[in-house]
Amino acid sequence: MAETLDILMFITVCAVLLSGFPVAFTLAGTALIFGMLGFAFGVFEPNTFFGAMPQRIFGVMTNEVLIAVPLFVFMGVMLERSKVAEELLENMGRLFGTLRGGLGISVSIVGMLLAASTGIVGATVVTMGLLSLPTMLRNGYDPKLACGSICAAGTLGQIIPPSIVLVLLGDVISNAYQQTQLSMGNFSPDTVSVGDLFAGALLPGLMLVGLYISYQLVKALIHPASSPALPYDARRDDMGRVQILGQVLHALLPPVILIVAVLGSILAGIASPTEAAGVGAVGALMLAGLRLDEKRGTAIYLSGGCLVALLVLTGYADLRVTRQVISTQDQMLIGLAVLLTLGLAYGVIVSLGRVWRTGILNEVMQGTTQVSAMVFVILIGAALFSLVFRGLGGEEMVHEFLTGMPGGVWGAIVTVMIVMFIMGFFLDFIEITFVVVPIVAPVLFTFGVDPVWLGVLIAVNLQTSFLTPPFGFALFYLRGVAPPEIQTMEIYRGVIPFVAIQIVALFILASFPQLATWFPGVVFG
Repeated sequence: MAETLDILMFITVCAVLLSGFPVAFTLAGTALIFGMLGFAFGVFEPNTFFGAMPQRIFGVMTNEVLIAVPLFVFMGVMLERSKVAEELLENMGRLFGTLRGGLGISVSIVGMLLAASTGIVGATVVTMGLLSLPTMLRNGYDPKLACGSICAAGTLGQIIPPSIVLVLLGDVISNAYQQTQLSMGNFSPDTVSVGDLFAGALLPGLMLVGLYISYQLVKALIHPASSPALPYDARRDDMGRVQILGQVLHALLPPVILIVAVLGSILAGIASPTEAAGVGAVGALMLAGLRLDEKRGTAIYLSGGCLVALLVLTGYADLRVTRQVISTQDQMLIGLAVLLTLGLAYGVIVSLGRVWRTGILNEVMQGTTQVSAMVFVILIGAALFSLVFRGLGGEEMVHEFLTGMPGGVWGAIVTVMIVMFIMGFFLDFIEITFVVVPIVAPVLFTFGVDPVWLGVLIAVNLQTSFLTPPFGFALFYLRGVAPPEIQTMEIYRGVIPFVAIQIVALFILASFPQLATWFPGVVFG
C-alpha cells in the first residue's frame, strides 16, 4: 500500500503543477494529504516524520551556503537594470561585425558573460531577445538561427558559475553525499562544496560556448546568407578602430573584473561562495552607480580598488582580531584593512545614493525579494514532500528500481537523466533540485558515482530541457518578447541544432568525466 501511495503522490504533484497551482503549496499540500492517507492505512507514522520538519526549516535558516542565493540574485538583477547587457551587445556587435556570423558569435559571448555575472536564465533570454533579435533580423539573419542563438546563449546561466542552479545543487548533493557515506559506515565522510561544483562546471560551460560558436561559424560557411556580416557603416558607425576598441574595453572590462573577483576568490580559496556572493553584490552595486554617472566615478574607482585590495589582503594575511596574540605586523595589516573597508564603504554609499535616486534600487530589491522568497518557500515545501515520500518507503522503492535496471550504474544514470530531462519540460530547476535529486542521488552514490561529475551532468541536462520544444522555458521567454513576425515554429526549429549540441556535450561529459573532475582536483586538491 505504501508504494502505491508513493507513486500516486508523485503523479498527483505533477498533475497539480501542470494545472498552474503554486509550486510550494502543491508540494506541501500533497505531502500532507498523502501523509494523512498513509496514517489512515497504517503505513505512515506522522509524529516521527512531521516532527522532523521544524529541524529541516531550522537547518535551512542556519545554512550559510544558501545565503549566497539572494546575494547572487541581487547581483544579477542589479547588473540587468544597470544596462550592462545593452552596452556589451552593442560593442561586441561592432567588434565581430566584420565576420559572417559575427552577431551570432557576439550573442554567444555576451550570453556567457551575462551567465557568469547574473546567472538568471529568464532575464538573460529576455534582455538579449529585446536587444539583439531586432538587430539580427534587420541585418538579414535567418530568424531560426537568430532565435536559436539567443535561446541557447541565454540558458548558459544554468551551467556557467557562479550559477544559482549550482549553488542549490551543491547544497543538495553535499547533504546526499554525506548521508550516503554515513549509511555505508564511513563516519568521517568526504565533503562536496559549492566551490567544487563551480570549478567542475567551468570547463563544460566553456566547452558549450565553444560548440555554439563553432556551429555559428560552420553555418556561416555553409549558408552565408543565413548570417551575413554587418554593413560597413553600421559596423564602423563613423568611428575609428581605436575608438571602437576603447568602447569594447569600456563595456567588457568592468563585468569581467567583477566575474574574476567573484569566481577567482572562490577558486583561489580566499572566500567561500557565500562571501564571494557578497563581493559580487557589492561589485554590481558599484558598477551600477558608475554607469549612472561616469563623469563622477572617482569615488567608485577608489572603492573598487579597495575591494580588490581587501580580497588580496584576506588571502595573504590573518586579519582575525579575536586572537590572544597579534603580532605588530598583523596589527598594521588589520589597520590597513580597516582603512580599505572605509574606502569601500564610501563608494558603496555613493552608489546606493545614485541607484536610489533613479528608482533602480527599489526595483532590484523587489526582484531579489520575490525570487529569494520563491526559492526558500519551495525548499520548505520540497522538504515536507521528501519527508513523506521517505516515510512511505519511496527511497527504498527508488533504490530497488534503479539497482534493478539493466546495465548497472550506466543504466541507472541514463534512466535518471531521461527522467530529469522530461521533468525539465514541465518543472523549474528548483523543484527538480529539491524534490528529485535528494531521492535519486544517494542511490547513484552507492554505485561509486563522483558527486561533482553527477552535479555537472544534472546541470547540463536541466539546461538542455530548458531549450527543448515544445515546453522549454527559454522558448517561452523569447516568444514573449519576440516581434510579431517571428512564428513560434521558427523558434522551435531554430533551437533544434542547439539541442543536438547539448546532447553531444552530455555524451562528451559522460564519456570523459575528467572534464568535470580535473579542475576541482587542481584547484582544491
